Amino acid sequence: MENIFVIGHKNPDTDTVCSAIVYAGLRGYVAAREGEVNAETAFALARFGAESPEKLESVAGKKVVLVDHNEYGQALAGIEEAEIVEVIDHHRVNFSHHTPIRVLIEPLGSTATVIARHYSEQVLENPVWSGLLLSALLSDTVVLKSPTTTETDRELATELARAAGVEDLVAYGIELKKANAAIGGKTAEELVRSDFKEFDFAGKKVGIGQVEVVDGAELSARRGEIATTLSALKDEGKYDFVALMGTDIIREETELFSAGDSAVVERAFGAAPLNGSLLLPGVMSRKKQVVPPLERAFAG
Repeated sequence: MENIFVIGHKNPDTDTVCSAIVYAGLRGYVAAREGEVNAETAFALARFGAESPEKLESVAGKKVVLVDHNEYGQALAGIEEAEIVEVIDHHRVNFSHHTPIRVLIEPLGSTATVIARHYSEQVLENPVWSGLLLSALLSDTVVLKSPTTTETDRELATELARAAGVEDLVAYGIELKKANAAIGGKTAEELVRSDFKEFDFAGKKVGIGQVEVVDGAELSARRGEIATTLSALKDEGKYDFVALMGTDIIREETELFSAGDSAVVERAFGAAPLNGSLLLPGVMSRKKQVVPPLERAFAG
Protein backbone atom coordinates (compact mmCIF):
# COMPACT_ATOMS: atom_id res chain seq x y z
CA MET A 1 0.00 0.00 0.00
CA GLU A 2 1.35 3.43 -0.94
CA ASN A 3 2.23 5.67 1.99
CA ILE A 4 0.27 8.84 2.64
CA PHE A 5 2.32 11.47 4.47
CA VAL A 6 0.79 13.90 6.96
CA ILE A 7 2.87 17.06 6.99
CA GLY A 8 2.62 20.64 8.18
CA HIS A 9 4.19 23.89 7.06
CA LYS A 10 7.86 24.77 6.69
CA ASN A 11 9.67 25.68 9.92
CA PRO A 12 7.50 23.26 11.92
CA ASP A 13 6.04 24.32 15.24
CA THR A 14 4.37 22.27 17.96
CA ASP A 15 0.90 22.36 16.40
CA THR A 16 2.27 21.27 13.02
CA VAL A 17 4.32 18.37 14.42
CA CYS A 18 1.93 17.06 17.07
CA SER A 19 -1.12 17.31 14.82
CA ALA A 20 0.73 15.39 12.11
CA ILE A 21 1.71 12.63 14.56
CA VAL A 22 -1.78 12.18 15.96
CA TYR A 23 -3.65 12.39 12.66
CA ALA A 24 -1.22 9.95 11.05
CA GLY A 25 -1.82 7.58 13.95
CA LEU A 26 -5.58 7.90 13.64
CA ARG A 27 -5.59 7.16 9.90
CA GLY A 28 -2.68 4.74 9.57
CA TYR A 29 -0.63 7.28 7.63
CA VAL A 30 2.99 8.43 8.06
CA ALA A 31 3.78 11.60 10.03
CA ALA A 32 6.40 13.80 8.39
CA ARG A 33 8.09 17.17 8.85
CA GLU A 34 10.32 19.64 7.05
CA GLY A 35 13.21 20.93 9.13
CA GLU A 36 14.18 20.31 12.74
CA VAL A 37 11.75 20.43 15.65
CA ASN A 38 12.20 23.41 17.97
CA ALA A 39 12.96 23.17 21.69
CA GLU A 40 9.31 23.53 22.68
CA THR A 41 8.19 20.70 20.41
CA ALA A 42 11.07 18.51 21.57
CA PHE A 43 9.96 19.13 25.15
CA ALA A 44 6.41 17.99 24.35
CA LEU A 45 7.58 14.89 22.47
CA ALA A 46 9.85 13.89 25.35
CA ARG A 47 7.16 14.55 27.96
CA PHE A 48 4.73 12.18 26.30
CA GLY A 49 7.18 9.66 24.88
CA ALA A 50 6.61 10.30 21.18
CA GLU A 51 9.14 10.16 18.36
CA SER A 52 9.76 13.01 15.95
CA PRO A 53 8.13 12.51 12.53
CA GLU A 54 10.06 11.40 9.47
CA LYS A 55 12.01 14.21 7.83
CA LEU A 56 11.32 14.91 4.16
CA GLU A 57 13.17 17.22 1.79
CA SER A 58 10.43 17.16 -0.87
CA VAL A 59 6.90 15.81 -1.31
CA ALA A 60 7.09 15.62 -5.10
CA GLY A 61 5.36 12.47 -6.34
CA LYS A 62 3.94 11.67 -2.88
CA LYS A 63 0.40 11.59 -1.52
CA VAL A 64 0.05 14.11 1.30
CA VAL A 65 -2.35 15.40 3.91
CA LEU A 66 -1.64 19.04 4.73
CA VAL A 67 -2.09 20.02 8.37
CA ASP A 68 -1.84 23.47 9.97
CA HIS A 69 -1.55 25.28 6.63
CA ASN A 70 -3.28 25.52 3.26
CA GLU A 71 -1.08 28.00 1.38
CA TYR A 72 1.35 26.69 -1.19
CA GLY A 73 3.92 29.30 -0.15
CA GLN A 74 4.13 27.71 3.29
CA ALA A 75 4.28 24.12 2.03
CA LEU A 76 7.24 21.81 1.60
CA ALA A 77 9.23 21.78 -1.64
CA GLY A 78 7.62 19.75 -4.41
CA ILE A 79 4.05 20.48 -3.33
CA GLU A 80 3.10 21.32 -6.94
CA GLU A 81 4.06 17.78 -7.95
CA ALA A 82 2.41 16.09 -4.95
CA GLU A 83 -1.06 14.58 -4.75
CA ILE A 84 -2.91 16.41 -1.98
CA VAL A 85 -5.60 14.15 -0.58
CA GLU A 86 -6.78 16.17 2.41
CA VAL A 87 -6.34 19.46 4.30
CA ILE A 88 -6.90 20.00 8.04
CA ASP A 89 -6.29 23.51 9.29
CA HIS A 90 -7.44 26.49 11.39
CA HIS A 91 -6.09 29.36 9.30
CA ARG A 92 -7.73 31.53 6.64
CA VAL A 93 -8.52 29.74 3.38
CA ASN A 94 -6.08 30.47 0.57
CA PHE A 95 -6.27 27.19 -1.30
CA SER A 96 -7.50 25.74 -4.56
CA HIS A 97 -7.18 22.27 -5.98
CA HIS A 98 -8.00 20.68 -9.33
CA THR A 99 -9.96 17.72 -7.88
CA PRO A 100 -12.46 17.36 -5.01
CA ILE A 101 -10.72 16.52 -1.75
CA ARG A 102 -11.63 16.50 1.93
CA VAL A 103 -11.02 19.92 3.50
CA LEU A 104 -11.60 20.47 7.21
CA ILE A 105 -10.88 24.06 8.26
CA GLU A 106 -12.45 25.55 11.37
CA PRO A 107 -11.97 28.88 13.21
CA LEU A 108 -10.39 27.38 16.31
CA GLY A 109 -7.21 28.13 18.23
CA SER A 110 -5.17 25.28 16.79
CA THR A 111 -5.24 22.45 14.28
CA ALA A 112 -4.92 20.17 17.31
CA THR A 113 -8.30 21.44 18.51
CA VAL A 114 -9.87 20.59 15.16
CA ILE A 115 -8.51 17.03 15.35
CA ALA A 116 -9.45 16.58 19.02
CA ARG A 117 -12.97 17.84 18.33
CA HIS A 118 -13.65 15.45 15.45
CA TYR A 119 -11.82 12.41 16.83
CA SER A 120 -12.40 12.92 20.54
CA GLU A 121 -13.36 9.32 21.31
CA GLN A 122 -10.14 7.84 19.92
CA VAL A 123 -7.91 10.67 21.14
CA LEU A 124 -9.16 10.74 24.72
CA GLU A 125 -8.56 7.00 25.04
CA ASN A 126 -4.88 7.53 24.21
CA PRO A 127 -2.84 9.46 26.84
CA VAL A 128 0.03 10.10 24.41
CA TRP A 129 -2.20 11.53 21.70
CA SER A 130 -4.07 13.58 24.30
CA GLY A 131 -0.81 14.97 25.66
CA LEU A 132 0.50 15.87 22.22
CA LEU A 133 -2.69 17.62 21.18
CA LEU A 134 -2.86 19.43 24.54
CA SER A 135 0.71 20.65 23.97
CA ALA A 136 -0.14 21.87 20.47
CA LEU A 137 -3.33 23.58 21.64
CA LEU A 138 -1.56 25.37 24.51
CA SER A 139 1.30 26.36 22.24
CA ASP A 140 -0.83 27.94 19.51
CA THR A 141 -3.18 29.69 21.95
CA VAL A 142 -0.27 30.88 24.14
CA VAL A 143 -1.67 28.96 27.11
CA LEU A 144 -5.23 30.05 26.26
CA LYS A 145 -4.29 33.77 26.30
CA SER A 146 -4.34 34.43 22.56
CA PRO A 147 -7.39 36.16 21.07
CA THR A 148 -7.68 33.16 18.75
CA THR A 149 -8.72 31.05 21.76
CA THR A 150 -12.32 29.84 21.65
CA GLU A 151 -14.56 28.22 24.23
CA THR A 152 -14.08 24.97 22.33
CA ASP A 153 -10.31 25.28 22.87
CA ARG A 154 -10.79 25.79 26.59
CA GLU A 155 -13.19 22.88 26.95
CA LEU A 156 -11.03 20.47 24.97
CA ALA A 157 -7.87 21.59 26.78
CA THR A 158 -9.47 20.50 30.05
CA GLU A 159 -10.52 17.14 28.61
CA LEU A 160 -7.14 16.52 26.98
CA ALA A 161 -5.29 17.41 30.19
CA ARG A 162 -7.39 14.97 32.16
CA ALA A 163 -6.82 12.19 29.62
CA ALA A 164 -3.06 12.93 29.48
CA GLY A 165 -2.64 12.98 33.25
CA VAL A 166 -1.74 16.68 33.38
CA GLU A 167 -3.04 18.04 36.68
CA ASP A 168 -2.45 21.75 36.07
CA LEU A 169 -2.74 22.60 32.38
CA VAL A 170 -1.75 26.26 32.84
CA ALA A 171 1.41 25.33 34.74
CA TYR A 172 2.26 22.77 32.07
CA GLY A 173 1.59 25.33 29.33
CA ILE A 174 3.95 27.84 30.90
CA GLU A 175 6.60 25.14 31.31
CA LEU A 176 6.12 24.23 27.64
CA LYS A 177 6.41 27.82 26.41
CA LYS A 178 9.52 28.49 28.50
CA ALA A 179 11.26 25.57 26.78
CA ASN A 180 11.52 27.66 23.62
CA ALA A 181 11.71 31.12 25.19
CA ALA A 182 15.45 31.28 25.92
CA ILE A 183 17.06 33.34 23.17
CA GLY A 184 20.54 34.02 24.57
CA GLY A 185 22.25 31.25 22.62
CA LYS A 186 20.44 31.91 19.34
CA THR A 187 21.62 34.08 16.47
CA ALA A 188 19.36 36.82 15.14
CA GLU A 189 18.88 34.76 11.97
CA GLU A 190 17.76 31.76 14.02
CA LEU A 191 15.25 33.94 15.85
CA VAL A 192 13.84 35.40 12.64
CA ARG A 193 13.62 32.09 10.79
CA SER A 194 12.46 29.82 13.64
CA ASP A 195 8.75 30.44 12.98
CA PHE A 196 8.69 32.32 9.68
CA LYS A 197 5.78 32.32 7.25
CA GLU A 198 5.35 33.79 3.78
CA PHE A 199 2.26 35.64 2.56
CA ASP A 200 1.01 37.27 -0.62
CA PHE A 201 -0.58 40.62 0.24
CA ALA A 202 -2.02 42.31 -2.86
CA GLY A 203 0.72 40.82 -5.00
CA LYS A 204 3.48 41.75 -2.56
CA LYS A 205 5.76 39.09 -1.08
CA VAL A 206 5.69 39.40 2.71
CA GLY A 207 7.43 37.36 5.40
CA ILE A 208 6.47 37.44 9.08
CA GLY A 209 8.35 35.60 11.81
CA GLN A 210 7.43 35.23 15.45
CA VAL A 211 9.46 34.41 18.54
CA GLU A 212 7.99 34.11 22.02
CA VAL A 213 9.99 35.28 25.02
CA VAL A 214 9.49 35.70 28.75
CA ASP A 215 11.41 39.00 28.82
CA GLY A 216 10.92 41.31 25.85
CA ALA A 217 13.86 43.46 26.94
CA GLU A 218 16.19 40.69 25.72
CA LEU A 219 14.97 41.21 22.18
CA SER A 220 14.98 44.99 22.40
CA ALA A 221 18.64 44.84 23.41
CA ARG A 222 19.40 43.04 20.14
CA ARG A 223 17.59 45.57 17.96
CA GLY A 224 20.65 46.23 15.78
CA GLU A 225 21.26 42.53 15.00
CA ILE A 226 17.61 41.97 14.23
CA ALA A 227 17.43 45.00 11.92
CA THR A 228 20.50 43.85 10.00
CA THR A 229 19.13 40.30 9.69
CA LEU A 230 15.69 41.44 8.52
CA SER A 231 17.23 43.75 5.93
CA ALA A 232 19.47 40.99 4.58
CA LEU A 233 16.58 38.51 4.48
CA LYS A 234 14.43 41.05 2.63
CA ASP A 235 17.07 41.46 -0.07
CA GLU A 236 18.06 37.79 -0.33
CA GLY A 237 14.50 36.50 -0.47
CA LYS A 238 13.27 39.36 -2.67
CA TYR A 239 10.57 40.25 -0.15
CA ASP A 240 8.70 43.52 -0.29
CA PHE A 241 8.40 43.53 3.48
CA VAL A 242 9.62 41.36 6.37
CA ALA A 243 8.87 41.50 10.07
CA LEU A 244 9.61 39.74 13.33
CA MET A 245 7.07 39.62 16.13
CA GLY A 246 8.86 39.52 19.48
CA THR A 247 5.97 38.35 21.67
CA ASP A 248 6.35 38.66 25.45
CA ILE A 249 4.10 35.91 26.83
CA ILE A 250 4.25 37.32 30.37
CA ARG A 251 3.48 40.97 29.57
CA GLU A 252 1.13 39.94 26.74
CA GLU A 253 2.55 42.35 24.17
CA THR A 254 4.56 42.25 20.95
CA GLU A 255 7.44 44.34 19.69
CA LEU A 256 7.17 44.34 15.90
CA PHE A 257 10.55 44.68 14.17
CA SER A 258 10.34 45.32 10.43
CA ALA A 259 12.26 46.02 7.24
CA GLY A 260 10.42 47.66 4.37
CA ASP A 261 8.06 50.56 3.94
CA SER A 262 7.38 51.94 7.44
CA ALA A 263 4.22 53.63 6.11
CA VAL A 264 2.69 50.15 5.81
CA VAL A 265 3.19 49.60 9.53
CA GLU A 266 1.68 53.00 10.32
CA ARG A 267 -1.37 52.30 8.16
CA ALA A 268 -1.79 48.89 9.77
CA PHE A 269 -1.35 49.83 13.42
CA GLY A 270 -1.89 53.58 13.61
CA ALA A 271 1.66 54.44 14.65
CA ALA A 272 5.02 54.62 12.92
CA PRO A 273 7.93 52.39 13.93
CA LEU A 274 10.68 54.03 15.98
CA ASN A 275 14.22 52.79 15.29
CA GLY A 276 12.84 49.87 13.31
CA SER A 277 10.23 48.58 15.76
CA LEU A 278 6.78 49.28 17.18
CA LEU A 279 5.40 48.09 20.54
CA LEU A 280 1.93 46.55 20.22
CA PRO A 281 0.28 46.10 23.65
CA GLY A 282 -2.10 43.16 23.91
CA VAL A 283 -0.95 41.66 20.60
CA MET A 284 -0.19 37.93 20.82
CA SER A 285 -1.45 36.38 17.58
CA ARG A 286 0.15 36.63 14.15
CA LYS A 287 -2.91 35.08 12.52
CA LYS A 288 -5.53 37.34 14.06
CA GLN A 289 -3.79 40.54 15.13
CA VAL A 290 -0.88 41.11 12.72
CA VAL A 291 -1.64 39.44 9.39
CA PRO A 292 -5.11 41.02 8.84
CA PRO A 293 -4.11 44.67 9.46
CA LEU A 294 -0.94 44.32 7.39
CA GLU A 295 -2.87 42.72 4.56
CA ARG A 296 -5.37 45.59 4.63
CA ALA A 297 -2.53 48.11 4.69
CA PHE A 298 -0.99 46.61 1.57
CA ALA A 299 -4.36 46.48 -0.18
CA GLY A 300 -5.05 50.11 0.67
